[in-house]
Parts: sequence; structure tokens; C-alpha cells
Amino acid sequence: MDPTKAPDFKPPSPNEQLNPPPDPISIIPESGPIVPYVLADYNASIDAPFNLNTNSKSNKIKSKHESRSNSNNTTISTTTSTNTTNTETTPRKHKHSNHIPLNLSDFQPLSADISSASSSSSSSSSDNDNDSDKNNKKPTDNVTETDKQRAKDIENANANLLTDMLINVGVKKNQIADLEEVPHGVVRQARAINDYEFPTHRLSKKLSDPNKLPLVIVACGSFSPITYLHLRMFEMALDSVNEQTRFEVVGGYYSPVNDTYQKPGLAPSRHRVRMCELACERTSSWLMVDAWESLQPSYTRTAKVLDHFNHEINVKRGGITTSTGEKVGVKIMLLAGGDLIESMGEPNVWADADLHHILGNYGCLIVERTGSDVRSFLLSHDIMYEHRRNVLVIKQLIYNDISSTKVRLFIRRGMSVQYLLPNSVIRYIQEHKLYVNQSEPVKQVMGGRE
Repeated sequence: MDPTKAPDFKPPSPNEQLNPPPDPISIIPESGPIVPYVLADYNASIDAPFNLNTNSKSNKIKSKHESRSNSNNTTISTTTSTNTTNTETTPRKHKHSNHIPLNLSDFQPLSADISSASSSSSSSSSDNDNDSDKNNKKPTDNVTETDKQRAKDIENANANLLTDMLINVGVKKNQIADLEEVPHGVVRQARAINDYEFPTHRLSKKLSDPNKLPLVIVACGSFSPITYLHLRMFEMALDSVNEQTRFEVVGGYYSPVNDTYQKPGLAPSRHRVRMCELACERTSSWLMVDAWESLQPSYTRTAKVLDHFNHEINVKRGGITTSTGEKVGVKIMLLAGGDLIESMGEPNVWADADLHHILGNYGCLIVERTGSDVRSFLLSHDIMYEHRRNVLVIKQLIYNDISSTKVRLFIRRGMSVQYLLPNSVIRYIQEHKLYVNQSEPVKQVMGGRE
């Protein structure tokens, strides 16, 4: 958040003692930089691979030829058992997996009729599989056309069963068909600090990839209102982290700013928190909202907000469990747009101590926006260049420049905001008549990019 909007803002001095001071480094996990080191940093022959269990290309080719050879010289029963084994081992982590895994037990089919049909067909097909496995154990020289046809039928049945599973996964048990229209079953944040509890209902309890390190992404902002760009930022960050780093995203949080943040168009925090809840709970499987910052009596610096998440996740809960059962610290990173990062270069806005704390001890994921040149800015800014290994620039492959400022303008003018916000958020704005009788400076409206 822009420190100049704080009610008690004053330009920081070079050696100013911040109050409250940032948390000590000793309680922040040493997870290393977000960007892998290059050859010169390691002084080694190759850079560290993302997947440490990846086999060499020659081994893959060799195993491929061996599997073809075995398939031509084995019996039908062997083929059937091989297919069964492959089916059981299929759900492995894919190199380009870009979504937090879904738990199939949390979902139900789109139709009860389909559910009963698919379940009965799956049970019958599994019975057929077991029967065929028992009856098809014959010598190779006794293979008949009937046996071949039976094996082919079993393979088709397994393929149809997998297709049914993929089609039916889509609606959670606590939802109905329209994921955005009906805002029920949403985990709500407290409206008073005395009732506050840190949300963990979507925070992964265990790492799924033993070769990666855990990462939690935090976005601070006004979110007045939250838009599809705010949701897309997390998905773009998730893709970039999975593709370019050795980290695994275990959770994502929105942290709406306090009401004392002096910015025109800022709705009361209880409304902004609720809209964020409706947006991420109805459209995402891994995003959450934390109201701690909005419940504070005064504006809270971004550095202290990140300290709060580190305290809740690493200090109080001891981090996250690995596949071996041990606890490891979770890396906390700030997710921000290019315009917020550029404000870090403006003189007398951000305290140098806070910038070192945010960029050095936590890290930053920067989403480029149209017209911004984040990489050139990183090169020219001394503090950001010093911590460049802890900054990951995310390029938008499909540019999205939806801004909350323009959405508020559309609402004041009585224009449609459909497809700019989730439907549940639009309904909430209409029910509470938000942003209707407001006015904002023309300069902010024309240049607004929040």
C-alpha cells in the first residue's frame, strides 16, 4: 500500500527508527531467494533443476523401447495387470502442473442420475476387471480372438470410467450449479479484532512435492471493489512460481487495507472484506481473505502486515509439514502490481528499512501492467537491484487492465459492470448501494490503475 495515504504520513528520514519496528530476522524462515541462482552464483556446471527426480532422456527412451518390447512378448493377462498398475500410478505430479491439487472427495457429480449410472457402471466394470484377470491367465500360445476382444473391452471401460470422473468433478457438495450467484457456505471473517481468527481452511497442511519449498502469497490493497484482475493476479503468480521456481504455493491471501487509509472511493472495510470473501470463495479453490489489517485501529505498514502472516503461519503454527513428517518454514511473499512497485522508487515515500525488510526477508511477485517497464525500474533502483533475486516479475500474456477506479466510475454513471467483477460481488454492491453517491478527483479517475 502507498504509505503517503496514511493519515499520519511524514517523509522518512535516512536513519529513522520505525515504530513499530519490523520483526527480527531470527523468526523469519531462511528459504532462500525466489529466483534460482545462475551458474556464476553456484560455480557449478549446471543450474539447479526444478524437478530433482527427472530421469535422463536416454533412460526415458530406453524404458520406452523396453515397454514396447515387453508388450509384444507378454500375455493378455500381463497387459491387463500392466494397465491396472499404470492406472494406479497415473496421478503423479506433472512438470507443468499449474493448479493446487483438488480433493475428489470434496466434489459431487453434476447430476444424481449420472452419479448413480457412473457408480454402477464403475462397480460393474471393476467386477469385470477382477473376473477377467482371473480368467485370462493363459499361456501365450493359447491367446484367442475372444481374449483379445475382452482385453480391448476392459481398456475401453477403464477409459470411459476416467472420462466420467473428469466430467463429474466440478461442483462441490456445499455449492449448487452456479458457482458465483449463490453466496452461501462462505467462511466469514470477524468484524472486531477481539473475535478475529486467522483463516487456514484452504492453507495446505502438507507439501505435495518433496523437492519443493512452501510459499504463501499475500496481496495487500484497497480492493474497493475486488475485480477479476485481482483474482487473475494470483493465478498468474501461481503459474510463474510453478514454472520458474523451486517453490510450491500452499496458500494465497487478500489483506484489505484499514479504513484510515486516505483514499477517495474507499468503501468501509467490512464491505470490502465481505466482497473479497464472496469473490475468492465462489471462484477459487485456494484463495482466502484475512481481515487482520482492516481491523487494526490505524494504518498498518506493509512490512508489518507480512510480519503478521509470518507470525501466524511460522511462529504460531510452526510452518508446514513435509512428506517426511518434519516441519519447515513457509516463505511469505508480497503480490503487487507494477504501479505499486514504481512507487517504491519515489523519494520520501517508503522507508529504506521497510524496503529492505519486504524485499530482502520476504520477497515480491510483481505483475506487469500495460505501459510499465518493471525490469528497467529494478535495474535503476538500488535497493530493489540489491534484492533482485527475491523479486519475480510476472508478465501478463493476456493483458487485463480492469481497475477498481473505473468500476466505481461505471457504477456512479449507471453503466454495466457485468464481466468485470464476479456476479456475487455485483449483487452485494447493488444490495448495499455502494459507490453510488460518491465523487472522486478527475485526475484519480483518469489515471486510476488500482
